[in-house]
Amino acid sequence: MRIAVPTVYRSPWLNSQLNAVEIEITVLLGRSLIPMQQLLRMGRGAVIQLDTHEDDEVWILANNHPIARGELVIEGDRISVSITRAAPVEDYFATEQ
Repeated sequence: MRIAVPTVYRSPWLNSQLNAVEIEITVLLGRSLIPMQQLLRMGRGAVIQLDTHEDDEVWILANNHPIARGELVIEGDRISVSITRAAPVEDYFATEQ
C-alpha cells in the first residue's frame, strides 16, 4: 500500500522512511457472538454464521483501524476487494456487538 505525500514534503529521506513502514491490511467479512462452550465444541468443518449477507460491504482495516469499506470481487479462484468508500471510525464501533 502506498501513501501519496504532497510534493512539498517529498524528499529521498522521507520516501525511504515511508517505504520502511509496513501496514497490515485486514478485510473483515462479518462478526459472530457465540458462547465459549459452543466454540470449544467446534471441530474441523464447523461453520460459524456471520452477521452479514453475501452482498454486504466488508470492512477494510489498516493495523486494526477501519479505513474503508469495500465489496468482494471473486474472479475464478482469486478473491480481492474493491474499495467503495472511506469508513468513519464511529460506524465501525457502532456495529460491534
